[in-house]
Amino acid sequence: MGTGWTDQKKRYRQYKERTRQLPEDYRTAIDALERYLELFGPGKADTLLPMLEDLADLFDQSVADGISVRGIVGEDPVAFAEAFLRNYPPGQWFGKEQQRLVDAIDSVAGDAR
Repeated sequence: MGTGWTDQKKRYRQYKERTRQLPEDYRTAIDALERYLELFGPGKADTLLPMLEDLADLFDQSVADGISVRGIVGEDPVAFAEAFLRNYPPGQWFGKEQQRLVDAIDSVAGDAR
């Protein structure tokens, strides 16, 4: 575990403190996005943490610029989260599971690629 783990924990605590400073509606939105990204994101702390920090940067700047929560995420929060996720590499397990699904369907569908 060592220093890397300790540094990540410190950065995560700093991220959480930043989000606690947001106005309530932005804080609620970023908490919901964080849950989604943790479930469907890369799964690795070394990728997830920078992603969350980038999200906090986006929200901090949006607050400073007077952009509403809806102005940040648009009409479809899931589409926003999925577009945001595409900026980061998928977790290793996720890619493996996607390929496993493709292989299983190809093997029974008779149209293997």
